[in-house]
Amino acid sequence: MADPRVLRAMSTPLLGQFDPEFTEIMNEVMDLSRFAFQTRNSRAFPVPGTGRAGLEAALTSLVEPGDRVVVAECGRFGLLLIEIAERCGAEVTAVRGEWGRLIDPAAIEAALKGGTTKLVAVVHGETSTGILQPLADIARLAHDHGALLVADCVVTLGGCEVAVDRWAVDVATAGTQKCLSCPSGLAPVTYNAQAEAAIRGRRTKVRSNYLDLGQLADYWSPARFNHHTAPTAMVYGLREALRAVQEEGLEARFARHRLHGDALRAGLDALGVALFGKEPREHRLPFLTPVVVPDGVDELRVRRRLVEDFGVEIGAAFGPLQGKIWRIGTMGYSAQRQFVLVCLAALEHALRGEGHRTSAGAGVDAALAHYASAGPANPDVRDNLGAPGIGRV
Repeated sequence: MADPRVLRAMSTPLLGQFDPEFTEIMNEVMDLSRFAFQTRNSRAFPVPGTGRAGLEAALTSLVEPGDRVVVAECGRFGLLLIEIAERCGAEVTAVRGEWGRLIDPAAIEAALKGGTTKLVAVVHGETSTGILQPLADIARLAHDHGALLVADCVVTLGGCEVAVDRWAVDVATAGTQKCLSCPSGLAPVTYNAQAEAAIRGRRTKVRSNYLDLGQLADYWSPARFNHHTAPTAMVYGLREALRAVQEEGLEARFARHRLHGDALRAGLDALGVALFGKEPREHRLPFLTPVVVPDGVDELRVRRRLVEDFGVEIGAAFGPLQGKIWRIGTMGYSAQRQFVLVCLAALEHALRGEGHRTSAGAGVDAALAHYASAGPANPDVRDNLGAPGIGRV
């Protein structure tokens, strides 16, 4: 769900992309992006397009034909990294893991020993399986072998820690529509001096003009290189979304996502719905919960009933997991008590309609018990009617 204050910001009258007031807004977006990514990189700006545009911009701008790229794959979006790298002309070495498990850093190290590598690409939060991949050890291994680390943080930015500088991530890309609670349409990216040197030092032109990070960086610099026409309303929305992150504070925001994700999981357990995956809690996304479809339950019919009867949408699965698991998100503005409770009540009703036995109200009761055990502090999001305006009115 988009934060209402973000939607209000996006309805503000438009400014020209070279209007001095809009330039100031761009500067604020860059500063707020550094805050969210926990970085001091000079390059931190949004790529125009969805989260995938950020991924393609990073790989297209770094990879030249024949470069060796190591990709960690343990889910649908690791497969996407492989495809994008191959389209860039890379010689891809895939380090594959079981879907629902972490990639072993030792396997990545073994792949790095197989030849000179330009970069390692990894998904920080694999939304197809709910896995949260630690990045610091992989960054160290990449750097030990002279490679850069590119991290897909599309789902994690704004929902859990993305410590770009502390973990020594060279390039991080994100999206607006997940934990930032802004409509899809921009892809925040940040990259360090080592990555910039690789981009500026290419032997060949970047194959995409639109996704050329070098040109995009010049657009988001004092030079104001006329590369494209900014999606002005989206920039307004991103600024407001990032302001909300800053106002809430990173630790409080991360705690809120953990609280509501844990409450959801307590309720699902009470409904007899098992979590998918074998990793411990610290290696699972706190705000995306994959669950196994119970035996004898028509997973599509349940999802349709949730949408039609309750207006609640939960995610289907990809590839080998299709039809076997659901993915339930509690991201950004959606990470609130009332949404968790409605989801559990709706799911209980739908499951009972499939013949799945549950105690009446068990899911909601378990979630409420979790909230009670967490103490009086319940950091819900509230619609901020006093949010700052944007641009000339």
